[in-house]
Amino acid sequence: MRILLLGKDGQVGWQLQRSLAPHGEVIACGRAQCDLADLERIRSIVRELRPTIIVNAAAYTAVDRAESEPDLAHRINAEAPGVLAEEAARLGALLLHYSTDYIFDGAKAAPYVEGDPTGPLSVYGRTKLEGEAAIQAAGGKSVIFRTSWVFGARGNNFVKTILRLAREKETLSVVDDQIGSPTPAAMLATVTGVGLAM
Repeated sequence: MRILLLGKDGQVGWQLQRSLAPHGEVIACGRAQCDLADLERIRSIVRELRPTIIVNAAAYTAVDRAESEPDLAHRINAEAPGVLAEEAARLGALLLHYSTDYIFDGAKAAPYVEGDPTGPLSVYGRTKLEGEAAIQAAGGKSVIFRTSWVFGARGNNFVKTILRLAREKETLSVVDDQIGSPTPAAMLATVTGVGLAM
């Protein structure tokens, strides 16, 4: 089995290299090799490599900056997943894609489930939801993981920021009106690998 992994240098992508290895030949790409902003390059890479599985762990994740770079966020989070899904469908390949809880509006007082109505409040959330829709519209085989508060040893994340600030400051001021499920990147990668073994 040939597995194309996009986003190898991110928190989840770094861990996926480990969990995907037992399942076949893993071709892991970072932004330098597989920039999702270059849609034709992505299409060309998939056609050249002809993977059995495409794992998209790459995304435009700068939530605040997306508000001032909506076109770039849209290209990476919405259009690129659509291209990957089209190419996966053409090859009969499986596409695994990581999305976000930002596709919801946060108003629900209980945990969200897959069928809950969406209502993104930010450019980031809207573009990730559009990416999900593009994948579904392609009609191929796909699995979309909706994650939240991902953390790991690699990259920047909320947990690392809080630990750093706790060392540096006597008191911390943080938002207290958000509810989420911290998700270890290593666990997400392990679940992905286990799912492929089924």
